[in-house]
Amino acid sequence: MNNRRSFIVGVKSTKLSIKEKKFLKKYKPWGVILFDRNIRTIEQTIKLTTSIKKIFNDKKYPILIDQEGGRVNRLKNIALFHNLTSEFFGKKYVRNFKEFIILYKLFIDKTSYLLNLIGVNINTVPVLDLRIKGSSNIIGDRSFSKDPKIVSKIGDYCIQFFHQNSIGSVIKHIPGHGLAKVDSHFYTPVVNKKLSYLLKNDFFTFRNKKAFFAMTGHIIFNKIDSQNTVTHSDKMIKLIRNKIGFKNIIISDDLSMKSLKGSISENTIKTFNSGCNIVLHCNGDLKEMEIVGKNSPLINKFILKKTSQFYKILG
Repeated sequence: MNNRRSFIVGVKSTKLSIKEKKFLKKYKPWGVILFDRNIRTIEQTIKLTTSIKKIFNDKKYPILIDQEGGRVNRLKNIALFHNLTSEFFGKKYVRNFKEFIILYKLFIDKTSYLLNLIGVNINTVPVLDLRIKGSSNIIGDRSFSKDPKIVSKIGDYCIQFFHQNSIGSVIKHIPGHGLAKVDSHFYTPVVNKKLSYLLKNDFFTFRNKKAFFAMTGHIIFNKIDSQNTVTHSDKMIKLIRNKIGFKNIIISDDLSMKSLKGSISENTIKTFNSGCNIVLHCNGDLKEMEIVGKNSPLINKFILKKTSQFYKILG
């Protein structure tokens, strides 16, 4: 594992191309992330994930997915989870806790069963962003609640249930995307709230989480660092470490999102300089992937140690 580099990439299609195989062998990313473009059937996806793991000769090689349920459903060609939004579970939690626990565990067990079956071992959930009126709908029903305590509690159950099923979890979008008025896929959100407010609200939901991974939001918190998004801000990464207390692996959100204004190489270098551990690049564009690969350092002792801890839950 020592010779892997600190980045995660996507691939273009339902099987690896010759060029992609060469790329993975040459640059050795820490992990690969799958999207619906990669998933047609169960059998085909098993072949794809097996071929990736074979390159690294590692049955536990990190393969990620965004399988939230609701509108973020990368397994839609295999199973429908479109009614099972985070909002649905958040409301259930308030109205009938016993029913919530039964249904939520069932939902996570079924999701985990499919992920284990197709060879995926990390799901980028829970979304711990607050549901805030008047904000961009990019979060919307992907949030459990507007109440930080409810979001935090359900987040704990989510992490616990996935870990019990040998699936790693990624809290996102640290330290909170709920106040964003625009979609960071296309614009740079700027949040003007004071730190004291944020610590009680948006940042609160991320405290004391047992996830092995966290994913940053590409957001500017004006009162803390007016120049840089969280992903590119050493002030914000220090705050995540010290005030929120997240001690495990910090992964950037996708570097090809428009919220980040630099070139791919600048965005990669700035992400590592800020203190993020691993960069994420999703679109499967080989030219961009080469740039990310060249600018990503080999994994360090910290990533190695934390990855080993994650591997232990995989059995």
